[in-house]
Order: sequence, then structure tokens, then C-alpha cells
Amino acid sequence: MADKLTATKLTAVKGMNDILPPDSARWEWLEDKVRTLLSRSAYRNIRTPILEPTALFVRGTGETTDIVEKEMYSFEDRLNGEQLTLRPENTPGVVRAAIQHNLTYDGGKRLYYMGPMFRHERPQRGRYRQFYQLGAEALGFAGPEVDVELMLLANELFTNIGLRNVRVELNSLGVPAERQAHRAALITYFEQHAHLLDVDAQRRLSSNPLRILDSKNPAMQALVQAAPQLLSYLGDASLKHLDTVQSLLTACGVQWCVNPRLVRGLDYYSHTVFEFITDELGAQGTLCGGGRYDGLFEALGGKPTPAVGWGMGLERVLELITEQGAGLPTGSIDSYAVIPDASSLSVVMPVIQALRRAGVEVQMHAGGENGFGSMKSQFKKADASGARYALIFGEAELAAGTVAVKALRGNCASEAEAGTAQVMRPLRDVASWASSLLS
Repeated sequence: MADKLTATKLTAVKGMNDILPPDSARWEWLEDKVRTLLSRSAYRNIRTPILEPTALFVRGTGETTDIVEKEMYSFEDRLNGEQLTLRPENTPGVVRAAIQHNLTYDGGKRLYYMGPMFRHERPQRGRYRQFYQLGAEALGFAGPEVDVELMLLANELFTNIGLRNVRVELNSLGVPAERQAHRAALITYFEQHAHLLDVDAQRRLSSNPLRILDSKNPAMQALVQAAPQLLSYLGDASLKHLDTVQSLLTACGVQWCVNPRLVRGLDYYSHTVFEFITDELGAQGTLCGGGRYDGLFEALGGKPTPAVGWGMGLERVLELITEQGAGLPTGSIDSYAVIPDASSLSVVMPVIQALRRAGVEVQMHAGGENGFGSMKSQFKKADASGARYALIFGEAELAAGTVAVKALRGNCASEAEAGTAQVMRPLRDVASWASSLLS
């Protein structure tokens, strides 16, 4: 039995994907764009555990949501009987950390995170059991200008990475008293049309009627469209908050539209909710969703603290970049070091290290059991690596105290393209020619 198990080929869990080179270069490129953008707006990185108490998500995500009811990876810790869950999202974890460490005692905090989330669902296009999410959260800020700041960050990211045809939809959920009045009106309305409700809507009618407005059932769309709108129940203060969000977005050149059916089914949400949507990814068209969740701190046992944030799935963003044909990095490198034999390594490797310290990417050819191989085979590997240059540490070059630099691609530095097959560079003065490899 043990031998049979040992011989069995093991593969990744379905819906939990390996990210391999060169594809991983696309992820690194996007992550670098994110870090640069968010740091410019004073958002700082927070890293919370992948495992959290199950109760955190029951209270922070909602007992009647599909995530809690169907999709969480939960288990009992055999060591101490704790109920634990792999995080399906990260906003509850960020708020838990802020409460536990009294993070906002000296004022508001702007935070962001990137990392894996887990949902036990049937894998399909754009939806995986392990997926990667980027989120930005502003804790301790009550004003509508911070709602807009967060929306501008998402919009700027999509612009920076070259995405087109992404629209912004927004709505207001008002404050609890306004939502309660709307909820009562919704229940009355849907009870009057109970014969038209599907099974999910009937189940949600008493527990979470707002979620009926999210129904994707074509047979219910006319009913949903005619339902009472929350905007009709907003008071002056809530309308002013929404008006300020709209006017600031317009002032910053962001086009938007109000979607009165855009809601959140949990009581701790308030005021602004928004989504960035594309029509180019089929049913999975929401790239980024967010909103103000002023009641979440209290729901998780903390002091009343205003908060707003958004999250986006990185897989969908990368897929849309590919769909739209935007440029993505290929993972190519600056140079490939061709080394005819091992006897030269004591001279070659210090030069390679000096180049790397100067910022030049160098892939060093590595020998095998039969030596370093022919120059022809090494040049094939140099070309296959995607390097822009080959650095040739041949016997003649080393004897002259030089390295030959040969252009492998058509867009390399002008010196290497000026009609000569290669350019000789002195070994002793790496800094003087390293910059040409980066141009």
C-alpha cells in the first residue's frame, strides 16, 4: 500500500492553481504597480493571518450569505477544538486586527493588502477555490472625500495598467433607520408578489430581503426592477453624502452612474457602495467592489469607527488585460552569461556579481555533468532565455581582460547595434558599461 501511494502522481487541488514563470512576471508587474500607486496616497501594507476564527466571518460576512452558508473552508483544530476558517475575504481580518491592536487610537489609518483567499465553490472562469485579492481599507474616516479617494485609487490603477471600458456604478445605503424603513417596504412589496418569487428569494424574504435585489434569475428581473428603491428613503444627511461623492468624482474626471439596485445585504454597511464593472468577462464582470462599512467595528466587538474600503480579484484584472490586448511583461532579462569552461569561473563570477549590484539582470549559464557545453548550445539557451544581450566570457576575451557583449534582440543599445557583431568591454570597469545594458 505504501509503495502504491508513493508511486501515485500528486497534483494540485482543483481550483487552486500554480503560478509559474513566465506568467508570474505578469503578477509581479501588477503587484509593483499596486504598491507604487497606494504608497503615493499614504496607504500602508497590512498582513493578516490566512486562518481566522470561524466566528469572525460569521459575524463579519453574514450568517445568511452564500460565503458563510456554502463556500467557507472551515474545520476544527484537533489540538484545542477551535473552529477555524481559511479566510474567504480579508476586510473582517483587517478590522479584527485593528480592534485587537487598537490601531486607530491615534487617528485614522489607510491600509492595503494582497494575498490568497479561499472559497469552496465549483471552479469556473474567473472563480477559483484559491484566488488572490487586493484590498484597500481606510479606517477611522467618516467623510465622503475618503470614499472618493478610494474610488480614485481603483480608477487610477485600471488606467495605469491600460484597461479600457471599465464603468463605475454607485449607490447609497443611507443609515440604519433609513435601511429599516426600506426593508419593511421591500418585505411588503415582495409578499404581495410571493407567487413570483423563486426558492432563493422566498428563503431570503424574511432573513435578508435586500439580497433578492441581487437575483440573476431572468424570470424575476421585472419584479426586481419595480421594487421600492432605497434612494427614496434617504434623509437629507445621506443625500448630501451621496451628492458630495458624485460631485467630487465628476471634478476628478471620473464618469459614474447611479445603480439603485446596487446593495449590500449586511446591516453594518452605510452610505456609499460602488463597483467597477466590465462587460468583457461574461457573467464575472465586477472587477472591484467596495463601500462604507461604518458598523463593522461594533459588530466585531470594537468601538464605533467609520470605515470604507474595496477589494478586487487579481485573476480577473489580469484576464481582462489579456482580453484587451494590453502590453504585459514577458519576464525577459537583460543578459545571459556565456561561459565556455569552468576554469574561468573565478574571474567571471565576480564580474557577474558586480553587474547585478549595478542593477543589470544576469542569468549565468550553468554546467552539467559533461561540462558547460558548446558555444552553439549556450547561444541557443541565451536566445531562449529572452535576454537582450549575450555576455561572452571566452578564452580570447578573458586573456585580453574583456567581455564580448552581443545584441540578441532588435531593440538593444545602439552601440551593440551599430553594425558590429559584438562590442568588447573591459572587465575591470563594470560600472562604466553596465548602464548601456539597461538602456
